Amino acid sequence: MLTLAESTARPADRDGTHAWLHRPGLVIASIEDHDGPVDAPSDLGDARIRLRPITDEDREPLGAILAEPEVGRWWVHDDVPSTLDGLFEDDGEVRMTILVEDAVAGLIQYVEETTPDYRHAGIDLFAGAAWQGRGIGPDAIRLVARHLFDVRGHHRLTIDPAAANLRAIRAYEKVGFRPVGVMRSYERGADGTWHDGLLMDLLREEFEA
Repeated sequence: MLTLAESTARPADRDGTHAWLHRPGLVIASIEDHDGPVDAPSDLGDARIRLRPITDEDREPLGAILAEPEVGRWWVHDDVPSTLDGLFEDDGEVRMTILVEDAVAGLIQYVEETTPDYRHAGIDLFAGAAWQGRGIGPDAIRLVARHLFDVRGHHRLTIDPAAANLRAIRAYEKVGFRPVGVMRSYERGADGTWHDGLLMDLLREEFEA
């Protein structure tokens, strides 16, 4: 779970990766498509926001966003530099910078489970405090969801905010995600204690882009 600052965060493991990414069948979109090899999207956007692949030029603005208390609360566990480095790891996730009028507003990422009987994709994101409450997060999710449904051929998407992150949960509900259930003691927080997570999902037929 990443954040939207109004979202949730899945902090990277100490090696910069996430344990859930090591499951068989999880692949980055640039490796395998449902119909064959494809590249990750080079650009997604509309009149309001634009998403493009993360670049080294994004390090400074993304680092500043991660240093914000409302983002770091959900995202940063060790320190900002190591968390930032984790965003640039080749760990199986497709990461795209969220741009609003060419300003870096945050980041969104997705990972795909391609095992045929369990095929789906998971989304995470974070946005800076200045962009919260303006619909930026839900709009970014809609762009990625449309790509994953229409281009990648998925029928189900998941997201897993911290159960206490009510702002994130409301944002995801605006897109159409529904609660599935609470995952007890799901992730360890910055305070060293285990916190509950909320699994949410969205089916293709429920999505209205």
